[in-house]
Amino acid sequence: MIEAIPLTLNGKPVRLEADGERPLLWVLRTDLGLTGAKHGCGVGLCGACTVLVDDAAARSCQLRLKDVRGKRVVTIEGLAGPDGTLHPLQKAFVEHDAMQCGFCTPGMILTALAFLKKNPKPTREAVLRGLDDNICRCGAHTRIVQAVLDAAPRMAGGNR
Repeated sequence: MIEAIPLTLNGKPVRLEADGERPLLWVLRTDLGLTGAKHGCGVGLCGACTVLVDDAAARSCQLRLKDVRGKRVVTIEGLAGPDGTLHPLQKAFVEHDAMQCGFCTPGMILTALAFLKKNPKPTREAVLRGLDDNICRCGAHTRIVQAVLDAAPRMAGGNR
């Protein structure tokens, strides 16, 4: 059933006319052209489809559009500043070459952002646990963990 679903997407209020039962991942990718969230496993296990919903990491393949009614959704496309300035996590990923094919990168960055908001001074072991449910098939985990550790102090003090 088509219904009007208001939400805030990447900082902007939107009102989508769509079937509330559709997976959020497909609404983002197909209807809105926001292709940062990827279809990986399709069952919420790999993290490639991760977005932020009210600042918490969420698997968009497991959410229905109606689940985000009235909530704040952030995709990787909404993370950089309005002038295109990369978020400290994005900068750290680039500086540490924390990607290979890049398929998992948006989900890794958004999961790391939610993690760092709750753990602003993490240890390496805490980062490993925090990102444990996100899979990188290329094996860039060591660089990803270092990028997250490097971004943590940059984000301290409210720097996004």
